[in-house]
Amino acid sequence: MWRGAATRAWGACLERFGLVFPKCNRRDLVTVSVNPAAGLADQPAKIAVWGLAPLQEVTLRALVVDGHERLFDSCAHYQADTQGKVDVCRDSSQGGDYTGVEPMGLFWSLSPAAMEKPYHRLDPGQVKTPMKVDVSVHQGYSPPAPSPGPVLARASMERWFTLSEVRRIRLKEGVVRGSLFLPPDNLAPKAIKYNYKLKRNLKGPKEGVLRDGLFPGVIDMFGDEGGLVEFRSSLLATHGFAALSLPYFNFEDLPQVMEDFHLEYFQEAARFLLRHPKVKGPGVGAVGTGKGAELACSMMTFLPEVVAAVCISGCSSITTSTLHYGKLTLPGLCFNMSKIRISEDGVFDIYEALDDPKDPANSHCRIPIEKAEGHFLFVVGEDDCNWKSSLYAEIAIECLRQNGKDNFTLLSYPGAGHQINPAFFPVCPVALDRVLGVPILGGGNSSAHAYAQEHSWGKILEFLHFHLR
Repeated sequence: MWRGAATRAWGACLERFGLVFPKCNRRDLVTVSVNPAAGLADQPAKIAVWGLAPLQEVTLRALVVDGHERLFDSCAHYQADTQGKVDVCRDSSQGGDYTGVEPMGLFWSLSPAAMEKPYHRLDPGQVKTPMKVDVSVHQGYSPPAPSPGPVLARASMERWFTLSEVRRIRLKEGVVRGSLFLPPDNLAPKAIKYNYKLKRNLKGPKEGVLRDGLFPGVIDMFGDEGGLVEFRSSLLATHGFAALSLPYFNFEDLPQVMEDFHLEYFQEAARFLLRHPKVKGPGVGAVGTGKGAELACSMMTFLPEVVAAVCISGCSSITTSTLHYGKLTLPGLCFNMSKIRISEDGVFDIYEALDDPKDPANSHCRIPIEKAEGHFLFVVGEDDCNWKSSLYAEIAIECLRQNGKDNFTLLSYPGAGHQINPAFFPVCPVALDRVLGVPILGGGNSSAHAYAQEHSWGKILEFLHFHLR
């Protein structure tokens, strides 16, 4: 049904844009290939076109239908070489949604199509179903929005957010809710190592030494929009982790709005993972973005079950909602609504709205991470316009250093914005907040942000494998 809907949407899009043309005299000669035709969404793909005239100008377009039946598209301009070939991994885009040599540019530059409302994030939907990407080659250069030229060739590919052998188990364990993704047994005996360097052409996983047949456990959390977000957990499972996608409000019988948090909920999730017969102890990891990073940091600080935390674009203090753990209470920093700016096109800039965590009056909100015995990985974009995540990481690191600790790694990316997702995920400098219903400025240069996602994802996997080994 999904594939049929995607095909119909693609056909409707072609008709709407007036792409029913008389046959071009080169159409039968032009071929576009996508390799692999089916692969994981966090792995690179190669796109090539041949059969063009020497130095012919063409537009490459990609189109996707997401889990909410919304259309996303991207385009780039290329000129064939003297042999009539375009190799996206080699050749430079001359215009469109990106410029320069960007092998995965058509993927990370996907954004809502012209007929859709702007600022939506691409939502993969059901992670056990592939995301179909249609790639087409059009005659001549055409801008991103107007009708492209005649179609010379088409191909499609599937981008999977999990392996078919990965088990997805919907969790309702005591008060804990979520989805547990368990890798296939044939991944268990391998310690997957990564060689991710600061360059574009990253190498994939290599086989490592034999292991004991169990998987390291990871709890995965996202930001303050709530709900169940599974795509990162499902990808973690393909890399050998037992990954628990953990919602903490706005899901099933959990609170519908973000209220005070009790760390016992997250501790029970960690204990559930450690009790699972397929999870390797003695501790688990936590990965979080935004509010989820703040919670991951708190779990590492207070919970002995958590021994490694990846904090992506998080804050060094509790924000908005009070955190409770036993007799401990940490109040949240407040947002000053008067400091929110709204641009002429209706985009909300909340960068200055959060209270200053460095103000002595707010010291009681600070997460005392110097108590943590495990290891932190801080991932931040230096152009984060959602809030001051680079500053917050500096505050956390300075606190650790002042207490004689070096149990941290910082990945700081120039030009990257707020929402740093796994490799090749569409970049979204402005995103529609799913709770408030308004567009929020996240910041970032698209190419720099895409690089941050590609590089940090490999480092995150490497960090978790090392500290949960």
